[in-house]
Amino acid sequence: MLAAVLYGVHAQPAPVHQVRPSADHVPANLLRISLEFAAPVEGGVLSRLALIDGGGSVIEGPFLPQELWSPDGRVLTVLLHPGRVKSGLRAHEALGPILRTGHTVTLTLDSHPLHRWRIDAADTVGPVVRAWRVAPVGAGTRHALVVMLDGAIDGRDADFIAVADADGRRLRGQAALGIGETRWAFTPAQPWRPGRYRLVVRGLMEDAAGNRVNGHFETAPGGVPAAADQVRSFIVEAPAGAAARRRRQDP
Repeated sequence: MLAAVLYGVHAQPAPVHQVRPSADHVPANLLRISLEFAAPVEGGVLSRLALIDGGGSVIEGPFLPQELWSPDGRVLTVLLHPGRVKSGLRAHEALGPILRTGHTVTLTLDSHPLHRWRIDAADTVGPVVRAWRVAPVGAGTRHALVVMLDGAIDGRDADFIAVADADGRRLRGQAALGIGETRWAFTPAQPWRPGRYRLVVRGLMEDAAGNRVNGHFETAPGGVPAAADQVRSFIVEAPAGAAARRRRQDP
């Protein structure tokens, strides 16, 4: 859960540990940015953030005036104003888009640069689970299951993907995103056992532009039903030596 905070009193924030999206490029319809601080933060931060275009000018009014904080007070998520991100709305037509394809933009805190992005074309297609590539893992190990996604997902959504066994029980372990949020890795708490597993993806998972699984941010409210959870199956094979021993023992 994220706690919503309106503009408040200023406090000196702890150093920023990570900014997401962490890649060096984002779509022109980027919807959210997250900052992970080294320690819990008290007081408002949003009014001290700015987006600077490639010419050094401050982009006016890019953020929705609301701060979304993680329960531990260390991760702040800010939304680029949806009225200027989603086409066809009054703010978008009157003020224009916040980000422009082919340009660059820099996020600053108290005028200090935090991250710079190149702006790509708008992304209007949500994550496509069937296009993901699942790397094999070996039974008897705790090697991470690595899944290469078809594009970057929201940096907060690592836990929107889970692994379940053949009986539908969720495996305990640690999930993490990497390579600009295009790589998902899951390290199980216990060694893998041979058998069939399921990769379960929540239908609410989004990319940084607000597109949900098999959905689109630009879809009119009520136009498309909520996306259902998506499932991909994969098999963990027994070690070759163990399989050979079983064959020798079979009558």
